[in-house]
Amino acid sequence: MTTQVVVVGSGYAGAGAVKAFEDEVGDGEAELTWISEHDYHLVLHEVHRAIRNPAVAEKITIPVDEIKSPDSEFVQGRVVDVDTDDRVVETDDGTTVDYDYLLLGVGSTTAFFGIEGLKENAHQLKSLDDAKAIHEDVRSAAAEATRSDPVEVIVGGAGLSGIQTAGEIAEYRDKHRAPIDIKLVEGLDEVFPGNDPQVQGALRQRLEDADIDILTGDFISKADEDAVYLGGGEDEDPEELTYDVLIWTGGITGQPELESVEVEKDDRSNRVHAASDFTTSDDRVFAIGDTALIEQGDDDVAPPTAQAAWQAAEVAGENLARAARGAPLQSWQHSDKGTVISVGEDAVAHDVVGMPIKTFGGTPAKLLKKSIAVRWIAKVSSAGRGVSAFGDM
Repeated sequence: MTTQVVVVGSGYAGAGAVKAFEDEVGDGEAELTWISEHDYHLVLHEVHRAIRNPAVAEKITIPVDEIKSPDSEFVQGRVVDVDTDDRVVETDDGTTVDYDYLLLGVGSTTAFFGIEGLKENAHQLKSLDDAKAIHEDVRSAAAEATRSDPVEVIVGGAGLSGIQTAGEIAEYRDKHRAPIDIKLVEGLDEVFPGNDPQVQGALRQRLEDADIDILTGDFISKADEDAVYLGGGEDEDPEELTYDVLIWTGGITGQPELESVEVEKDDRSNRVHAASDFTTSDDRVFAIGDTALIEQGDDDVAPPTAQAAWQAAEVAGENLARAARGAPLQSWQHSDKGTVISVGEDAVAHDVVGMPIKTFGGTPAKLLKKSIAVRWIAKVSSAGRGVSAFGDM
């Protein structure tokens, strides 16, 4: 009987692994079933563009039929259970799919860290619908605002996603001449925490140039439907910041459907422990992308970035084909190619492989950011689709 391989998830990890598997597998070696909640792949690192302009959606969503081969089957549904004993995946409509080898690439969800009221009152940015909802709330609030009583937008978390979200809202404000005040709140002492001071400074400058207020050094301790509260403790009251639109981008955790999967997971984040060849504690289950904590040696794990997922997906797809034929698996080591972050129409690039300048912005950084998106779209779909998306990235 032909080996049955199942890939769950249509993010960078899932889509990339499907392409790599199909390129590697020989005729008759294995059959692939691809399962995802959505019938498209979302170019997630550009989803913030849809906050400014929801029409960008058609450029950053790629139908699965453009990615997979006709020989692979696609099942649309959200996975609700994985029975590792019987090797069966079940979706929310009751569909069951048997597997010999399973790759989990369901991504992550937003971590709210138990902060009171935050989950109930804040937007997140993990999907196209999230971006559209942020756009609509900003748009409708701005329609009723005045210069003397502007819309108050708070973005929590000044990592990559928070910076890019704030930048897009600033571009929307400027394009529509809308009365919007934007605050970017970060509990640590600098934007883009934990990174080189040079890139931190470059990003801060561009955020300030975009008239975005930056508040660092106090964590959000509570949120309600009208305000967030910063800091506070036994001897001091928290600072209250009122808002009209609240967005939280402050961290990730594992998807809830992973809770029932009987593989070893991190107790705190619910992300799956995976070796450098993507195998888990169950030798029939692989994990990749934000779903997994992938060993990189010296107690280190791969970063939860699009870049890492792209790189890993190629090896993971090949390993699925190798597993199907009983061949040895390959290990993977993440190689950091650099970072490029957009702040609206501007961008900052840092530590980019092959570039003589460590940190730079302007047109070169902007074109580099566009080219990265175009290259990925062309890789999983076609050069024509990639080129057509260039202007909106």
